[in-house]
This record gives sequence, structure tokens and C-alpha cells, in this order.
Amino acid sequence: MIEASLTETLTELDSQALRRRLPEAIERPGTTVERGDRRLLNLSSNNYLGLATHPDVVMAAVDATMRSGCSATGSRLLAGNLTWHERLEARIAQFKGTEAALLFNSGYVANLGVLTALTGPGDLIVADKLNHASLIDGARASEAEVRHAPHQSMERMEALLDKPGVKRRFVVTDGVFSMDGDIARLPELLSLCRRYEATLVLDEAHATGVLGATGRGTLEHYCLGVQGVIQVGTLSKALGGFGAFVAGSQAVIESLINLARPLVFSTALPPAVIGAALAAFDVLDFDPGLVERLRANAIYLREGLQRIGLQVPSGITPIIPVVVGEPDVALKFAQHLDTLGVLAQAVRPPSVPRGSARVRVTVMAPHTREQLDRAIAAFETAGRRAGILT
Repeated sequence: MIEASLTETLTELDSQALRRRLPEAIERPGTTVERGDRRLLNLSSNNYLGLATHPDVVMAAVDATMRSGCSATGSRLLAGNLTWHERLEARIAQFKGTEAALLFNSGYVANLGVLTALTGPGDLIVADKLNHASLIDGARASEAEVRHAPHQSMERMEALLDKPGVKRRFVVTDGVFSMDGDIARLPELLSLCRRYEATLVLDEAHATGVLGATGRGTLEHYCLGVQGVIQVGTLSKALGGFGAFVAGSQAVIESLINLARPLVFSTALPPAVIGAALAAFDVLDFDPGLVERLRANAIYLREGLQRIGLQVPSGITPIIPVVVGEPDVALKFAQHLDTLGVLAQAVRPPSVPRGSARVRVTVMAPHTREQLDRAIAAFETAGRRAGILT
């Protein structure tokens, strides 16, 4: 029976401090969360701009439900193609500066859909080794040849692209890497793509609403155009909702409508999700200063954690890895933070390479400087208790 072997696997994970468990449930997620009778400062959320609880976004979800019900009631190719979806897709294309856009039910299935639908036998995918799991799994599920370059290594990326006899070439990367918070070297990647006639697949999950003067993402951050780029993004992080999208040329989007199995065989996103996303784009357009407040908070917290002696890289994104090395140390560090009223979770292999277990800190635009100062003080105390700081 399978239970015996599964129990053995779980026991082995326990022995390495790698077993995952769902954390204790929380209520009212925002800059703080409630857990039982305790209130914790929330430094584990992807709700970067605070839009998940913005009153305009919440009311838009309620209004969409009242007007159109709780479900799209079918896949997009059957009865589920609502005017809601087409409105949001037009809005995303305008926001991203592309010819068209297409909604998916999550970032994971969007990446799976893109990489399995648009690549095939004889094609080559060259991917950054630290890409998100959805990009890794999408490439594995494709029929293309897949090669991984060391993180941000342009030299190795070029060497892998320079292969004769390839039908089509694809370069696949995160815009902002989800565990390290660093930004892809897009100018160099696009230069390689032009040289080898490759298409860039860019995962903007942690860049949309975060990078660029108006939150349009990594391309805006570098002042680059969208030609030759397929952008994948989520509505579930800075935009505070749920679901995902692909933005690109009309030919790309039409091909996905025909070939992307996660789209063809899934019930479409419900009206509430679409209404919330439309309102989130309205808020972002009305108050682009949200992006700058997020960036300022990210820099402030990074510098504060560096000042107390923690191993934190410099940068401007809201993902701040506090690398401590071993899984048991990361768990101990996170537990001490919890007792001090700070929610910041430990991340261990296989989510990150062995020897780089960490507490993954994320900051939000609505965090106050008083909250961030309190967080820095808690990290210093927890670091000493965990033996990370002396």
C-alpha cells in the first residue's frame, strides 16, 4: 500500500527539517494579520500594493457578483466567454502595451499553457536555473529541448542558444525572481534574443504593479519595447485578486486560444475576479504613487536589515531574502520572529538551492515606517536568539 512508503518519505523530510505544513490559519490579511487572539505584522504577503482589501476593489467584486453571478458557467470556448473577460483583456493589453491579452486561471497554468502550446519538437528552450517552478514545469511538459543556464549568466545563456539545427529558440525568465527578489538582465537578454532570433517568455508575476514608473513591469523598468516578448503576469499579487494573463501579439494570443489546453479545458474566471481586477487597474492608474511608496518601503527595510548585520542583498523590489543557510536555522529564525509578533516564513529546499534556506520577507506599500522599524527591531532580536547575529 502507498501509505507506508509515503509515511517513510514524510519521516525522511522531517529528519532534514524539510517537511512542509500548512501554517496556522490567519484572518484579515493586510499589513497585519490576526491569528487567534494575536495580531502579527505581516511580512509574508504578495499583496504588494494593498489592493486585496482596497474598498473600491472589494466593492467591484461584490457588484460583479450581484450583476452576473458566482461563475462563468463554462470554458471560454463554450458558454463561459463573458463580456467581463473581454473588457479585462483589453485593459491588460492597453496596460502592457501589446496587441492583445488572454486570461488564465492562475500564473502556474498560464506558464504551463504558453510553454506547451507555443513550443514543440525541434524547438529549444533556454531558461534561467532559478525560474519559478511553473516555468520549469511548463518547459518540462513541452516537447522542446530544454537547457538551463546558471542564474543571470549571459555567457552561458548565449552558449546554449548558439546551437545549430534548431527550429525555433525561446528564452524563458522571471522578470523579478520570486525567491531572491533580483531583476532579470533584460537588455542583455533581449540583445541575445535578437542575435539568435529567439522569443522571450517573461514571467511578470512579481513585476507587474511593482517595477517601472507606473507599475507596468520589467520592460518599463528598463524602458524597453514589447516586440518579441510574451509577457505572463498574475492578478493575484500586486493587483490584489486572482487569476493570470498572457500579453503579446495577436498571433500569440490566437494560437493560445487554439492550443493552450489549460485554457480550452477550464471553466473561465468568475465575474467577481474580473470586476476586482478592473477596479485594481483603475486604482493603480489613479494613484501611480503606490508603486513609488512600495519601492521606498522596500529600500528602507532592506537597508535596515543590512544595518543590523543580516545577509540581505541590495535592491528595489519588495522581495527581500534573509539567507541563513540551513533549514533548521531558518525555521528557528521564523519561529522567534513569530513570538515577537512578526509573520515572516522560512523557505527551504527544494524551493531554494541547498545551503540557501532563508526567511523570505515581503513588504507592502501600505506598511508604515513605524511598522518597518518594529520589524527591524524584531529581526535583530530574533537573529540573536537564533544564533545568526552576535
